[in-house]
Amino acid sequence: MALKQFNVLIKGPQLPQRLLDNVEAQFTAFRLWEAADDAAYLQEIGPQIDALLTSGNPVMGASVDLINRLPNLKIICSNGVGYDSIDIKAASARGVIVTNTPGVLNACVADLGMALLLDVARRVSESDRYARAGKWLSHGRFPAGCKIGGKVCGIVGLGSIGLDLARRARAFDMDIHFYNPHSRPDVPYTRHETLKSLAQQADFLVLTLPGGASTRHLIDAEILQALGPKGFLINIARGSVVDEQALIQALESGQIAGAALDVFEHEPAVPQALQKRNNVVITPHIASSTEETMRAMADLVFENLLAFAQGEPVLTRVV
Repeated sequence: MALKQFNVLIKGPQLPQRLLDNVEAQFTAFRLWEAADDAAYLQEIGPQIDALLTSGNPVMGASVDLINRLPNLKIICSNGVGYDSIDIKAASARGVIVTNTPGVLNACVADLGMALLLDVARRVSESDRYARAGKWLSHGRFPAGCKIGGKVCGIVGLGSIGLDLARRARAFDMDIHFYNPHSRPDVPYTRHETLKSLAQQADFLVLTLPGGASTRHLIDAEILQALGPKGFLINIARGSVVDEQALIQALESGQIAGAALDVFEHEPAVPQALQKRNNVVITPHIASSTEETMRAMADLVFENLLAFAQGEPVLTRVV
């Protein structure tokens, strides 16, 4: 098949411009977000579509409804490592290949996880606001933060990102504990049989596990209570893994010391109850957002799409 005869539906404008430019230069591309009426547009062009270009971001993804509106869909290429917002079951039932972008973003996600841990412990963002507001002059010395050296960094989900985070935390003289569904005899860290046990031991509970139905609200009131009044929660995974209301209650009651969050349950909405707290650090889902990583992700998505269109095996297949 000539590449221009290969039809790609682009789900939304949140994808990197580099990726959009490459896809539109090589294939025949359709922009779903520009349609005045999604349903009417999909009814018109749906049967022509060979590939869907999307991301694992909760506002993007690929629902069963969208997949069903593309009767000749052959491949879904996602810009991101997480694919919980893509209906894998529906795609698999149709024999539709799904690809993601593992590996290329691990380092930058782990970097941000460590940055958030340092920020909430040493109160970096809070002290920045303090100084900018003139309180250094009017109120004097900023209150002390929390040392991280010698503390327990508890990692939930010791996959590739978790391992990269562990290496960074070790460089700060932290003691690494983890909870993982499967044993990891290949690592020198302390494994806990239960998440609650890890939370009880952790000073900093860092979430690097996948999203999806099986991990929804895994961090609930019981786990937050186990983390305790000196414990901090850091989330660089998915907003869905944390019961956000339970987290708000734990923060407001002093049940935990603070939180640093890059992801949220209903992105891009961030609850006011979290926004107003000085012991909460908030970033807008930027863990993989460096120029280098975004470029590498965009190129990997395009390479998967190009390989499939040319009849070659894709590089990073999920199903």
